[in-house]
Amino acid sequence: MKVFEWLGRGILAILGLLVAASVVANVYFVIAYRLAVSPIVASTLMWDVWMVSWIVAMVWSRRAAARPPALDQLVHWLPTAIGFGLLAFGSLRTHFAPLWRLPGVAGWVLAGVCGAGLLFTWWARVSLGSLWSGSVSRKEDHTVIQGGPYRLVRHPIYTGLIIAAVAQGALIGMAANLVGALLMAFGFWLKARLEERFLSKELGAATYSEYRRRTPMLVPFWPGRG
Repeated sequence: MKVFEWLGRGILAILGLLVAASVVANVYFVIAYRLAVSPIVASTLMWDVWMVSWIVAMVWSRRAAARPPALDQLVHWLPTAIGFGLLAFGSLRTHFAPLWRLPGVAGWVLAGVCGAGLLFTWWARVSLGSLWSGSVSRKEDHTVIQGGPYRLVRHPIYTGLIIAAVAQGALIGMAANLVGALLMAFGFWLKARLEERFLSKELGAATYSEYRRRTPMLVPFWPGRG
């Protein structure tokens, strides 16, 4: 298992370096050639910067004490990974023919929503600290964080990523990208359900039930609970 863990970290490190190089190159061309930055370019750069920063922050994490079976995790990883691929690269197969064209102001509003979603994930990441994990797990000395964005929703990182993905898909306006955003949302919903079942079992139902009763899962201020 440690071999696969280190292999995964190596792949992520290489991916982070490639994305960082892409960000630097894109910023250089925009500045050097005085190119106009469109809302799509701006939101894509936000995603790239977020991805690099997120990979770097992976070192800020405690050792996992327990994890659910790999097959259970695969159920949510598949739609999430496929969705991310469609969101990022789906337009390449449709020759960049959007279903709609947004006016400039609407485009920048969606780019702002995308950025807000990504910032929301970082608020949650800082609140979690070393309890963060890229996969469902119970950390050593695990506690249920209920402050910061966790007062609004039980899974603010997933909420922020869903917001950013849907905004990006709507901004691009192509069927493949929109389907990708919806698949990502479905994958994060599945992951949230698995995480809650697993942590309730590991930490005890009483530890999580009161927090679950008063705080929505993914949508802030949603009247339903559980």
